[in-house]
Amino acid sequence: MRHPVSRLRARALAVGLALAASALLPSGPADAADSYEWAALGDSYTAGGFVGEPRPPLGDVSRDGCDRTSDAYPGVVERALDEFPPGKLVHLTDVSCGNATVRDIATTRQTPVSPVQPPEGGWPAVDTQVKRAGLGSATDVVTIGVGGNSLSFGDMLTKCLALGTAGKSCEEHYTDPPEGEESIQEKLDRVQNEYVEMLAAVHNAAPNAKVITVGYPAVLPEEGSTCDRGALTELGTVGQADVDWLRDGVLRQLNATIQRVTQFFGDRYVDVYSSSVGHDACRPTEEKWVEGICGDAGDYWPAKAGALDCAVVGKRATLLHPNAAGHDNTAAHVERAIRIALVDR
Repeated sequence: MRHPVSRLRARALAVGLALAASALLPSGPADAADSYEWAALGDSYTAGGFVGEPRPPLGDVSRDGCDRTSDAYPGVVERALDEFPPGKLVHLTDVSCGNATVRDIATTRQTPVSPVQPPEGGWPAVDTQVKRAGLGSATDVVTIGVGGNSLSFGDMLTKCLALGTAGKSCEEHYTDPPEGEESIQEKLDRVQNEYVEMLAAVHNAAPNAKVITVGYPAVLPEEGSTCDRGALTELGTVGQADVDWLRDGVLRQLNATIQRVTQFFGDRYVDVYSSSVGHDACRPTEEKWVEGICGDAGDYWPAKAGALDCAVVGKRATLLHPNAAGHDNTAAHVERAIRIALVDR
């Protein structure tokens, strides 16, 4: 559900920043670039997945299996910047891709896993997002929202669902895991190292760009006891104690890791967690900014994901991802960060 008051406040801020940018940015020479270049990199929390219309459209030969959508925050910000340009137009190149890891940004080729109209034989691998975006000396702004898949939050959630069904502790499993499996601290340490390497590569590829990283929203409630245990439209069978651990021991720690590395590089970190508290997956439909295990999505999005079939509750397999209201909130913060970055250029 959209929130008109929040959008109006965000728009007022954006307009003010746009006017400030117009006043502060000097007029360039006649042969100066006629637009700013912005590259959006990231995973499904950037791409959108099921929010709005698919980009490229269904049936388009250029579809790549990355599940970018029109109402994900890059698209929302793009429209806002078109309406009130920060001195000159901003050209967006969005190469975000569902299921992307930190290493897929600059190091490894990714094989997309979109369940939407996959070609026979599956989706072909795509190049690194740095290469796909064409980052270079002319790139002005890079936004990056990634990290959850490197931590493998989705796999952790699946494990927590299974352990919760059996009445076992997910926290105990990941604090003292079986031999050969990473502990949560080992996961966080590895993600930190990968994030350092990734940001170094982005800066090397786009030496003149302002780099903005985007954290994750408040997917989980402030109190695990507020969830309706077993409800597929919320967190399913995850135990209440494990909900609290996933929030404080995993999600907040991941955001802290991203922020710490970002600040080390002198880049700007966008906190979307604080503003989204109280809009988690366990809230009523009209209040949640994150869909639960099963939730509302476009008709093109499947109800089944592996053994999970959300059709039994009349929903789609949304797997704890932001809805349109969640992307609107992220967009307001990212738009502000981009405008400030361009004023500083």
